Amino acid sequence: MTTALTNSTVLHNGVNMPWLGLGVWKVKDDGETERTVQTAIEAGYRHIDTAAAYQNEAGVGVGVRNSGVAREELFITTKVWNADQGYESSLAAFDQSLERLGMDYVDLLLIHWPVKGKYKDTWRALETIYRGGKARAIGVSNFQIHHLQDLMATSDLVPMVNQVEYHPLLTQEELFAFCKSNRIQLTAWSPLMQGNLDHAALADIGAKYGKSPAQVVLRWDLQTGVVTIPKSTNPARLKENSEIFDFELSDDDMAAISSLNRNQRFGPDPDNFNF
Repeated sequence: MTTALTNSTVLHNGVNMPWLGLGVWKVKDDGETERTVQTAIEAGYRHIDTAAAYQNEAGVGVGVRNSGVAREELFITTKVWNADQGYESSLAAFDQSLERLGMDYVDLLLIHWPVKGKYKDTWRALETIYRGGKARAIGVSNFQIHHLQDLMATSDLVPMVNQVEYHPLLTQEELFAFCKSNRIQLTAWSPLMQGNLDHAALADIGAKYGKSPAQVVLRWDLQTGVVTIPKSTNPARLKENSEIFDFELSDDDMAAISSLNRNQRFGPDPDNFNF
């Protein structure tokens, strides 16, 4: 049982990745990101997930430095954006990310989306960055099974992480099984379904444990073996999201939550995006 906010999974290269993190998608880089990151770290979070496309890497860096927690105690993720994909352009874009973050390495670097005709060259760039020690782990985001198979067919390095939309309405069981069999750690973005938590089953299960529907979903993620990175800028909600380590869902409740699956996406389809 995962029992503490500092608990980690071990990626296939031996790097520890905290099970729960803070996502900062759509958090404004006008001081809000800085404040949110600092508040989260002070509340015990050790995992922060950003991206070049979020335009708030600088705020993440300031929040980290202002937190007073040593850099090596934190796990920082960023991502190469679609417009920057390709070998040389990804290398250059990553250098810019480091500069904005004010860091000399990240703990995890991801390809943000599988841009057709480019993601394999981008992966080569990530391999170069990894072997150079500027990313402790590398992976992908929004990759389907066929994208992963294509990447792995010509690479010596298997992605350590695949970050995808994952929640009770989109359980992606085949993708999850494929990742697990290849030791690729699945990470859930939009775990709280962009606030669409009004489901009787979640409320009923939460009532049994004295927890909110959001806490039930996040606990379900952890017990399923999925790293989760809910976003919030509200200090009370940040605290609530972290209070999921003092209870354990029963097998029946886990199954009931999984049965909510409708293959419903709130974000773009990785096989049909045009950005």
